[in-house]
Amino acid sequence: MGQEPGADVSAGIRRLCENLSAVIYGKESTVEMLVTALLAGGSVLIEDVPGVGKTTLAKALAQSIDATFRRVQFTPDLLPADVLGTSVYNPVTGQFTFHRGPIFCNILLADEINRASPRTQSALLEAMNEQQATIEGTRHPLCRPFMVLATQNPIEFHGTYPLPEAQLDRFLVQLDLGYPEADVEERILRSHTHHDPLEAIAPVLDTAGVQHLQQAAAAVHIDASLHRYMIEAVGRTRKDARLELGVSPRGTLMWSRTAQASALVQGRGYVLPDDIQRVAPAVLAHRILLTSKSRYEGLSKRDVIAEVLSEVRVPV
Repeated sequence: MGQEPGADVSAGIRRLCENLSAVIYGKESTVEMLVTALLAGGSVLIEDVPGVGKTTLAKALAQSIDATFRRVQFTPDLLPADVLGTSVYNPVTGQFTFHRGPIFCNILLADEINRASPRTQSALLEAMNEQQATIEGTRHPLCRPFMVLATQNPIEFHGTYPLPEAQLDRFLVQLDLGYPEADVEERILRSHTHHDPLEAIAPVLDTAGVQHLQQAAAAVHIDASLHRYMIEAVGRTRKDARLELGVSPRGTLMWSRTAQASALVQGRGYVLPDDIQRVAPAVLAHRILLTSKSRYEGLSKRDVIAEVLSEVRVPV
């Protein structure tokens, strides 16, 4: 059984969640999952309608951990060099100088990622998976911590390029914010009457503190019986007649890491089945592909994940 997290770890996580909730009202579970993804060292895809606070959430996270933040508006004419950087010739020295692109930051907001061409989208693959970028044959390590927060609009598809399965598989979790309740929206209106709450966000951690939390999350104990439970569940997705594509081995690994981080957020040094089940929809749903028949029948990916988990015996 793993050790309980130290008071500094628990306090840091609590302050971070509270800081984000001071800007994004009524979305505590989403905030908690975002913090979980940060501790697990993964990237996040937020699929939701415009104007629900996706950009605000990304900025608030960067400000809360005193991190460098860059925003790239993805458009059809965006090139990989616009994200990664390029070498520029200096006629005075006769040499090329590498100019770093916006990817060299801690938090990269890839806004409307599905509006860029597949060539540009693919520029993020290595960064999201290996936290490095190979540019003109040279390997460039990225900042630590590093997270891509990508957004896409699930309604308007004109002029978009759907993310391929290989790229979706790189995202640790997929989240949505959704419309706020009436009382929460009233609170939003009141809070924005005289100032933007984002301006009042002060750092509660630094990047070194985040790395410390990430190390603590990686050290959370997960029993072998829980690994077998997860393996049986993902194995069922690969054989399910309703699916064209099941969860990949990378998905299983990310599921395990997210469960560890979720346990730490809950204040424990060990993983429970509840942690695995809590994060499963966000980690697994975007990694499976429904058959045409399943889509026509109105079946959702999260319904499939929930049903698969209900069929697997939970270890005691």
